[in-house]
Amino acid sequence: MKMYKLITNYKGIHKKGTIFFVISESEFIGVKEFVLQSEEVWGKIIVTEEELGYNFVSLNEKNRFIGSDID
Repeated sequence: MKMYKLITNYKGIHKKGTIFFVISESEFIGVKEFVLQSEEVWGKIIVTEEELGYNFVSLNEKNRFIGSDID
């Protein structure tokens, strides 16, 4: 299961460091969206691919920064 860690406070709702699980991915007319569930299981958020890359870091991949070319 894909996991992401929040690296900035998100809209005053979730604090930096909160862990999220990806529960759904969708793409419609070139816009990719992700539904994330917090580890505390009290709320879901929907983010675009751009927001995911800016506000989150992957906990699963070797290269944790989305869009980064650094290994």
